[in-house]
Parts: sequence; C-alpha cells; structure tokens
Amino acid sequence: MQSINILLFVFVSLALRYGVEGIGVNYGFLGNNLPPPDQVINFLKSKNIQKVRIFDPNPDVLKALENSAISVILGTRNEDLQALASDPTFATNWVQNNVIPYASLLDFTYISVGNEVIPGPLASFVLGAMQNLDSAIRASGYYIPVTTTISLQVLATSYPPSNGAFSEEAVQFLQPIAQFLAAKYYPLLANVYPYFAYSGNSAQIQLDYALIKNTGVIVIDGELQYNNLFDAMVDSLYAALEKVGETTVKVVVAETGWPSAGDVYATIGNAQTYVNNLISHVSSGQGTPRRPGKALETYIFALFNENQKTAGVEENFGLFYPDMNEVYHVNLIP
Repeated sequence: MQSINILLFVFVSLALRYGVEGIGVNYGFLGNNLPPPDQVINFLKSKNIQKVRIFDPNPDVLKALENSAISVILGTRNEDLQALASDPTFATNWVQNNVIPYASLLDFTYISVGNEVIPGPLASFVLGAMQNLDSAIRASGYYIPVTTTISLQVLATSYPPSNGAFSEEAVQFLQPIAQFLAAKYYPLLANVYPYFAYSGNSAQIQLDYALIKNTGVIVIDGELQYNNLFDAMVDSLYAALEKVGETTVKVVVAETGWPSAGDVYATIGNAQTYVNNLISHVSSGQGTPRRPGKALETYIFALFNENQKTAGVEENFGLFYPDMNEVYHVNLIP
C-alpha cells in the first residue's frame, strides 16, 4: 500500500508540474486599465505561468519578459503581412528590431505570422511572410519556428472529426503552408473554441460535452470515440491536414477559453468548469483520440478581461480582472 501511495504521489506531482508548464495564457493589450508590463510579468511568475502568447511585438512587454524564464509566442501585426511577404529587407529589419535584441535573454517558442487571416484578403501574404521571416531568423543564427495561427473557420466540414476538411477558400493557402511546416518540423497554431461551437448550435450539442465534463462517449467516429468537443475539434483539424497529405504537422492550440459574461451561456460557472477541465485534460498528456499519448500544447484565452475589445463576450474571456483579482479560481495556477 505504501508503494502505491508513493507512486500516486509521484504521478500527481508530475501532473501538477506538467499542468503548470504545459499550459500557457494569452496576454492581450486591448484594455485601458491593464497593469504595466513589468507588473504583469511579475504576476505571471507569482502564478508559476511559464508560457505566454502576445499578439504583436510590444517592446515594453518584451523587455519585461527578459530573464523571466517565461517563454513567448510572438505574433506579427496583421497589417505588416504584405510588407513581410513582399520585401525581404522589411522582414530582416522586423527580426532585427523585434527578435534579436531580446533573443539572448528570452525564449521565443514560435513566431506566429498573422492571426486568423485565412481565408481572407491577407491570406495570400502569409506563406511568403513566413518564408522571409524564417530566412531572416536563420541568417541571424537563431532557431525559432515560424508558423501562423488559424481559426477553425478554415474547415468546410468538421463532423464527425474524421470528415474534417479544409474549405475551397482556405485549402489553396493552407496546403502549401502545411507543406512548409512539415518540411521544417514546425507546428500549426489553431484557435479552438468549443464555446462558439456550442453557443451557435446548443440544440445539437450537449453542454457537458462542450465543457469537457468527462461525459460518456457522445460521438463515435469509426474506431474513435469522443467524450468532449475540444478533442473533436482538434482532431477535425488533424483530419484536414491528413487530407492534404501532411500527417506529421503538430497542432498547437494557441487560443481556447470560455467567457464569463455577455451571453446566456457565458457564465462564471461555465467558464470555471471549462477552463479547469481543460487544464486537467491537457495536463494529463493523454492527447486526443486521433493523436493518443501526444501532449497538446495549449494556451488559455485570456489573462485579463480587456475593456477595449468588442462589447459582450469578447471582453469577458479573462482569468483575471485588470486589478489582478481572479474572475474565478483556476486549478493548477496556485
């Protein structure tokens, strides 16, 4: 019995450790009442949050992250995509200004070129921008994977998950991007929101299934079985990647979360349930039915409620209020 208890203690300790290290948060700047960056970074350190994603190269934030032991996904501004794609010198200068000054003191996990621009008027610039930035980073002597972040609106079909396929509008851009990522062993970043899937189709989707409440099997997809919508959404993207011939590209969940206000389904209770269940699920390392046993790197959206976002649910995704009090308690974030 003592040996069993010791093994259980070791397992739980590792799960807690992985949960803290494997879960990141999105740190957005769209608020006029947010604390200054150095205070935010100290707050993240106090919570043992070791991974963040930021959406543009804010120099004050990057400076505050130096020597913090917090790794960062750095985004480019969508409005820079055309210049990054068409002008290698612009890409080189972007790296020289936004990466090189910090790279010796800060761990850049990925550079994300564009956020949710495929399909759309900027989609044609994404691959060229990725290639130019990748060349500039390599020329500087650093290795930082360069990728892009997509929404699951790129999928024409997603149910059941094995039917996942890119839309005609998206596949013309995503197939060559996936080929680039596979050749470089870089991941694809995706924003995965069971909340929006549920709120748009609550008559057909069970709330417990969307909240990762460890229900029984809800969806049977051939030999694969799904008891939560998060896994099903991720696996629909994996299926789409397989259909364009790319079976090795890893998916990183760049955003996921549940709003605490602004809609009938956006409650503190639902948000707390979703986020805590998500953390437990991802930190278990069990992966998804289509990728079992493969840990799924995941970033919660978002660190703070941001009052300059669109009114309603968009400004209520935060784990914390701008005064750094919690909106609700999050397990594994002490």
